Amino acid sequence: MGTGRGEMVSWGRLMLASSVVLLAGCTTTTSGAAPTAGAATSAGTATACATRVETGSLPDWADAGFSGDSRVPHVFGAKGDIVAVLFAHPLRQVRTDGSNNKILWVARATTTSPDPVAPATLVITARLDGTDTPVIREVAGGPGPSIIDLPQAGCWRLDLRWSGHTDTMNLVYAR
Repeated sequence: MGTGRGEMVSWGRLMLASSVVLLAGCTTTTSGAAPTAGAATSAGTATACATRVETGSLPDWADAGFSGDSRVPHVFGAKGDIVAVLFAHPLRQVRTDGSNNKILWVARATTTSPDPVAPATLVITARLDGTDTPVIREVAGGPGPSIIDLPQAGCWRLDLRWSGHTDTMNLVYAR
């Protein structure tokens, strides 16, 4: 158990390699993990609007109905309580190829609703980044399949409400 120069160099290299691995973990990834609540942005903050589209596997709570390795583009709500599975990626303001902006909304199952009398309808209040004008879309019956078209290209900040739950996310619509 000596402390020779060779052992110090090896220890230094180990620390350097560990630092590189830790820093690499701070970059954007495409894992299926939900972001933490602290990662949320709101329309009132000065942060840039952006969408973090994940391409890894869906979490277990969101992959019902999918078979095999369920790798499909998706975006998590800031709280991680809902995920938007994007069947059309990128989303577009105008689709000329006959497809549509199909989004499957999947909410994390909970044992009790915070408000058992709240309507099940998923209400989406969208605001184009830099504006205060709301655009309202609704998904009858709560989170599920939908076609969500928005009137302008750009980054949209979405406030999501369903069955007494709330979450937020950003979605980018291309031209």
